[in-house]
Amino acid sequence: MTRWDMGRETLTTLTRRTHGSTEELRSLIQQLIRAAEPLEGRFDGNGKAMFDNFKAHADQISADLGRGLGSVNTGQAGMNKAFTHGDITMADDTRSLMGAANFDGAKFRG
Repeated sequence: MTRWDMGRETLTTLTRRTHGSTEELRSLIQQLIRAAEPLEGRFDGNGKAMFDNFKAHADQISADLGRGLGSVNTGQAGMNKAFTHGDITMADDTRSLMGAANFDGAKFRG
């Protein structure tokens, strides 16, 4: 049987870092769009068409990536809630069962 050991704050930390990465990615895409602005009007033909296409869809790409990472973040938060609830429930159930157990009855006396 495999044992899976995860720290109490692992999913909380992961959720926080994913949220931070989402914001960083959005910022980087916006920086890329601003950095490309001086190139506008310097292309002809297919190069111009591709550049115009990039510029026209950059905001949509940024929004789509943000939504995708937001969904990952929501899933992480849900997992964190489930693991935390499971941990608390297991501890409560164990305490309850131990309180009802007759440990003295298991002693062997000779």
